[in-house]
Amino acid sequence: MSGVLYAESVPRKSPLIIGHRGAPGYRPEHSRSSYELAFAMGVDAVEPDVVATRDGVLVIRHENEISGTTDVAQHPEFADRRTTKRIDGVTLTGWFTEDFTWDELATLRVRERLPKVRPSSASFDDRQPILRLPELLEMIRVGSVEHGREIGMVLEIKHATYFEGIGLDLVPLIERDLRAGGWADGGSPLIIEAFESTVLARLKRAGIAASFIYLIEAAGKPFDLVTRLGRAAPDYVDQVTPEGLDRFRGEVDGISVNKRMLLKPGNAIVPDAHARRMRVFTWTCRPENQFLDARYRAGGGKAAFGDYEAEWRAIAGTGVDGVFVDHPDLAVALLR
Repeated sequence: MSGVLYAESVPRKSPLIIGHRGAPGYRPEHSRSSYELAFAMGVDAVEPDVVATRDGVLVIRHENEISGTTDVAQHPEFADRRTTKRIDGVTLTGWFTEDFTWDELATLRVRERLPKVRPSSASFDDRQPILRLPELLEMIRVGSVEHGREIGMVLEIKHATYFEGIGLDLVPLIERDLRAGGWADGGSPLIIEAFESTVLARLKRAGIAASFIYLIEAAGKPFDLVTRLGRAAPDYVDQVTPEGLDRFRGEVDGISVNKRMLLKPGNAIVPDAHARRMRVFTWTCRPENQFLDARYRAGGGKAAFGDYEAEWRAIAGTGVDGVFVDHPDLAVALLR
């Protein structure tokens, strides 16, 4: 794979800095300007999330429910698309990408998901369209040339079991776009991640040249295994015990854990994974009080910056291999 930073399975001296949805601390997440700003701020890679439209187009959205990140509610022609669904065991009401064609979604504009916490980012609302995966692949290629360094991609797959259940299997759609864009043969630094290990295994069998990273929540069970095993499905936390890591050794190249798990005193997640030549990433480093561990919060309310430097140093001190960040400039200045 191109770039030793992405291919290695041994600990790094400093973590990879991954622009989580671009640079959403400053621009609406997954927007063109969010990614372009992340490139300029020096990220090693960016992290898009992919979901599908009714006609099989992969779009860059954090979730398939889009009422909080687009202006869909202001489009009267789509009022009848509002509905309630059960997604990965959670009941949600809103507008869902799989109920739209790409041509319909292309009429929407993106918005800041956290306007009260990030009002400056919200000032860029309603200006930019939703991106498709092929568009972002080309943006990363151009950004690498313009900034004189190789920029990678950490592609997150959302709700694979759900989409497969409604006849929109994400695996062939992802393979199609990666191969068409020249990202499937190892020529570009590619990491693929998901909260469902089964979709990672399928893409690996399809011959996609990537590092495969299993996302781990701090609580709950992976939906793909719940669908297959019911109550017998293991908890996410079981997957990061030495025994759990042993089960995934050789199947995935690493794990990406909720940062709360790394900040828990006495945890041995990183050394246990490294002992098995598995990498460890963590999400998400954000400076606002609302997102910081209680030990690092300061005055000024939820939107004010707390002692994020101390928290991020504590996370880096665990030996973690990569961090997902919303403010890439802050992470570059502190961690690199």
